[in-house]
Amino acid sequence: QVHLVESGGGLVQPGGSLRLSCAASGYISGIYSIVWYRQAPGKLRELVAFITSGGSKNYADSVKGRFTISEDNAKNKVYLQMNSLKPDETDVYYCKAGIRVTGAVEAASWGQGNQVNVSS
Repeated sequence: QVHLVESGGGLVQPGGSLRLSCAASGYISGIYSIVWYRQAPGKLRELVAFITSGGSKNYADSVKGRFTISEDNAKNKVYLQMNSLKPDETDVYYCKAGIRVTGAVEAASWGQGNQVNVSS
């Protein structure tokens, strides 16, 4: 029982920045990862970045050096700071929680999606 709410999207000019947030509620202790994805209509979904409960972070090659994932455990939030945005990064951005219910059972919960438009 994990619920994710996303915010922070909108319109930004090429080269600009946005920060997305993903707020979790419910069975917080079961979350072992938060993953950011993005997808445009008619295109494949792309993994952008993820963070694990152990603090490990990783990024897609296309965003390394420009995007940063971080967490605020006190607020049960994960952020995706996006800098130097490009027009082809106009996508719907999603956060997903990987949830470990028991040692043998896992689940996932998705946020509602956050539209990011990169355009002059």
